[in-house]
Formats: sequence, structure tokens, C-alpha cells
Amino acid sequence: MPQQMSQSTDRYPINPQLLAFSYARDSAAQSGCSVLDAAFERYFNLIFPDFVGGTGLSNIWSEPKPFTVSVKVKNGECDGFPDEGSNESYNLSVSAGQAVLKAESVWGALRGLESFSQLVYQDDYNLYFVNKTEIEDFPRFQFRGLLLDTSRHYLPMPAILKTLDAMAYSKFNVFHWHIVDDPSFPYQSRNYPDLSSKGAFHPMTHIYTQSDVKRVIYHARLRGIRVVPEFDSPGHTQSWGKGQPDLLTSCYKGKVPSGTFGPVNPTLSSTYQFLNGLFKEVTSVFPDSYLHLGGDEVDFTCWRSNPNVQAFMAKMGFGSDYTKLESYYMENIVNITAALNKTSIVWQDVFDYRERIPMDTVLEIWKGVPADYRAELGRITLAGYRVLLSAPWYINHISYGQDWRNAYTVQPQNFSGTEQQKKLVIGGEVCMWGEYVDATNLTPRLWPRASAAAERLWSDEEKTSSVDKAFPRLEDFRCTLIRRGIQAEPLFVGHCKHEYSGL
Repeated sequence: MPQQMSQSTDRYPINPQLLAFSYARDSAAQSGCSVLDAAFERYFNLIFPDFVGGTGLSNIWSEPKPFTVSVKVKNGECDGFPDEGSNESYNLSVSAGQAVLKAESVWGALRGLESFSQLVYQDDYNLYFVNKTEIEDFPRFQFRGLLLDTSRHYLPMPAILKTLDAMAYSKFNVFHWHIVDDPSFPYQSRNYPDLSSKGAFHPMTHIYTQSDVKRVIYHARLRGIRVVPEFDSPGHTQSWGKGQPDLLTSCYKGKVPSGTFGPVNPTLSSTYQFLNGLFKEVTSVFPDSYLHLGGDEVDFTCWRSNPNVQAFMAKMGFGSDYTKLESYYMENIVNITAALNKTSIVWQDVFDYRERIPMDTVLEIWKGVPADYRAELGRITLAGYRVLLSAPWYINHISYGQDWRNAYTVQPQNFSGTEQQKKLVIGGEVCMWGEYVDATNLTPRLWPRASAAAERLWSDEEKTSSVDKAFPRLEDFRCTLIRRGIQAEPLFVGHCKHEYSGL
């Protein structure tokens, strides 16, 4: 739902053979602008799914009239990447024979093209129409993310690219790539090739090569989507240890090693040399200014059992408080990324353990029922940190019925705090963890449920407060996704005019 929209019953026919996208004369972006040239081609096919190369339904028009979509952009940053400061606002005006789209940036123009594509509809005779419409629009939150976990199950490239397509249809703008974890390390590092050759499920078939990663970043860029990778540590790192000796802490049973390993060993200087090398590479591969460092769910049992770690604790004066050791580790790696000019995102655990981290660090809340995460929102923003909310949007959890309604009614700024604190909530994320998800069920489990959170992060909260009013729009949007080849699952009993027609 756009911020401001007025529509009348006046409708104008659109003939696919006579529709043209063009750049306004005074647009900063002109023909040759990679982002918009690609978007014009893509949106033509999305608007007219049954019109291929001149065949289709154009020959039954009595009076064919041309229709122009004219795009004017103030800043022509056509070859850059979207970032945290990107302006996604746009104005769209549809009248007889033309749609005029004005945006500050190419990223805003992309959002406007998406809105225009959703305004075009077919009548019972499959002729195309669009109604007279005025839209003024901008996102409520600057960070509207979706997390995919490619460690617990490997997701092949087509599944990731298809998810990016569907994200653009819902105006998500950040792909949080939880690329590695305990079960597998599919990221193929240039500098540390053993990480994937020994840590992936399979060293050839279940990895992301450097060119795969580039392809994801390129595909995302053309859709105005940032790619933020996560290399979670010191916990969640079992797969790292297979290809990087002495990285993980050796666990002890009494006075002898048990043969098992715990979190990253924070006491060795070699640990930080390795992480510095890895993060230097990762930040050269991923252009975004953000890097997610994880920092959640660290189990202290193994650290406690290791005599070298115990000696280090004594030397540092940490006593027996292992949260201090975790803090020591996290502060070190946040400093590494700061030196690489990257902003760190970390899970809320890092704040909860009172770790000293730079004020520009972004904290992500993932725990608790509404009362818990509201209290946490209050605490983190009171300390002056920016925050992302993902706790209510863990949509890997499923239940019978319309659980999208819970995602839709979340109020990210509904917590006790000043206006200044509420401005520190920069957005949120839908998370799809991979224990029970791979390419067979990823798309239907994500869509259209993720779109409920997407509207919450984009639209005006008061104008979209009614779940019942949202239902027919979401149902209609689900049929749009089906028409675009996205296997979005049904919301309830019913049918789409164009049912899903197979792979």
C-alpha cells in the first residue's frame, strides 16, 4: 500500500505493441543506464505475461492507442549499488495515454515501476487496462530485509535468484545471506579454499564460487537489493574448523582433550590474523557497507573445560565470567571490520552481554514474545544504538491457518521510549532458517507470508492497520506472484484466474 494513493474508475486500454518505456528529457538517467534499461525489459514481460514477441491479444483492438511510461530520475547513479542512504521515494501519475514516474534515484524508479506493473490488469477478455491513478510513495523503514540460511541446507543458485525476484515484487531491499553455519561452509574463499573444500556438504556441488556470489550481487543490484553476508562467530562455527586448524577451541574431559570442539578460540592471536584475512576478502567481494558478524548463542561449556582458556581468563582478570571472554572476542572482530570501513550488524546477545562496541554497530533483535522484544527495543535504543527487529518475523515457524496475520500486526515502534529512540529502529527482517527448508519448499513457505511483513516495513502503519482489509489485497497479490512463476502458497480457500501451471 503506497503512502498516498488516489484512484478513479476512469480506465485506459494498453496495447502491448504500443506500450513504450522512455526516459524523460530532463532525466539524469538516460538510455544506457544499466539498472533502468534492464528494468524496462523485465517489467514489460511482467506486465504482459502472455504477450511474446508480437503474438498475443493485440489484433482485436478497434482503436489502438500508444501508451508511454516516462521516467525521470534526479540522480543518475546507474552503475552504483544501493546502500543504506539510498532514496527510494517516487511519484507516479497515470492518465490517458501515459504514466509519468518521477524519482530521486534509480532505486526509487524501480519501486515505482513495480507499483505501475501491479496497477495494470486484464478484463474477462484478457485485454489490458490501467486506471487513472496518483501515487506519492516512500518506504517507512530504510532497511527491509530477508534472511536465507544456506548452511543447514544448500540452496541452489536458481532458488536464490528467484527469491530476489520475489523480494523486488514486495519491495524488500536487503538480502541477508546467512551463508555459513555449523552444518556446512559453502562459501568458496579465494584465500582459504580449505574452508569450503573441507567444510561444505560437497566440495564441488554444494558451494558458492566467487562467480556465483558475483551473480547474486549483480542480480540483486538490478532490483535495488543490497546483499549483506553473515559470517557468524564465535559460535555456529563447527564447519569452519574442518578447513582451518586451531581455529576452534579444543574441549577437554578432565585433563585430556575429548576430541570435540567448541566455539572459536578467542585466546590465540592466530584467530584474529585468520579473521582479519577472511573479512578483508569478504569485504572486497561484497560491496555493501554492512557486514553481519553474528555473535549469538555461544555455549561456554567447552571454553570452561579448556586449561589454556582458563589460564587466559586468569591472566586477563576475567575471573569465571565467560561473557567477558565473549565480549573480548566480539570487540576484537568488530574492530577488525571497523578498520575495513564496514558497519557491523550483530545479534542482540552482543548487547545483552554488555559488550563495548562502536556506536554505529546495528543490533538485531531475534528473541522473545512481543513483551520481551519491546523491552529490548527500549533498552537498545536508550543506549543510542540502531536496531533491526526480526523476532516476530521468523517465518520458518509455521502453523495451520493464516499465520501471516501475526506478521502483519507487528508494530516495530510500539515500545516505551522517546521519538528519538523510535527513529533508531531502522527496519526489520523476515528470517527463513534452513533446518526444514531447501529448494523443494523454500518459495511456498516464504510467499506470500513474507509479503505481510514487507507491507509492515514499507507502508504507513495507520493506513494498513486492518488485517481484514489487507486480506483481499494479499490474496490478489498472491495471484500476481503465481502469474509471475513464484510458487506462492494459498492464503485460504479460493482460486486464481491464472492458476500455477507447473515448473
